Amino acid sequence: MRRISLFLFIFCMVLSCTKVPITGRKQLNLLPESEMIGMSLTAYDEFLNENPPLSDGNQHTALIQEMGMRISESVETYMQDEGLQERIKGFQWEFNVVDDPTVNAWCMPGGKVVFYTGIIDIAQNNDQLAAVMGHEIAHAVARHGNERMSQGMATQLGVGALSVAMNENPTLTNQLFLQAAGVGSQIGMLKFSRNHESEADKMGLIFMAMAGYD
Repeated sequence: MRRISLFLFIFCMVLSCTKVPITGRKQLNLLPESEMIGMSLTAYDEFLNENPPLSDGNQHTALIQEMGMRISESVETYMQDEGLQERIKGFQWEFNVVDDPTVNAWCMPGGKVVFYTGIIDIAQNNDQLAAVMGHEIAHAVARHGNERMSQGMATQLGVGALSVAMNENPTLTNQLFLQAAGVGSQIGMLKFSRNHESEADKMGLIFMAMAGYD
């Protein structure tokens, strides 16, 4: 029985391995990306309810929305050219700004982006903000949150228990998601690994350059 379980575990691990666009690094994504996006939408709505975003007429919001659309379009173009449209299936891009002095920005799985006024105020030019935008979007495109959650759940529960945990213990699953996606009591403040940050840097620079930023 143990051999069968071990075989199934390894088999699932192999099937769940994918490659990150641009870098080609193999990663483990055990959870359906649709599940990650669904949890993202819930967390995103809860965040905006607690932190009302600036209006669309605000100059910061207008800047971030215009910049976000340009860079997200470059992402879509790259994925289409490389035959990787499935990678961003279900993404519904949205860009908001909250009035908060924290130097922070994040992008959840599914393309929900939030910038804090703190990071906008210290940026010296739009290219610096575009670098941040590209970097945060790259985390979502690279599915770093899914990878981190998969690693954590596989270690703690085993592959066979993933679906059980998601169905029978949604609170635990949501907590693991928030941690994996870099979201905590201070949303967006939990750090990714050095490898993930380096990968997001590389991908983000390509996306921003394709959008016309230097």
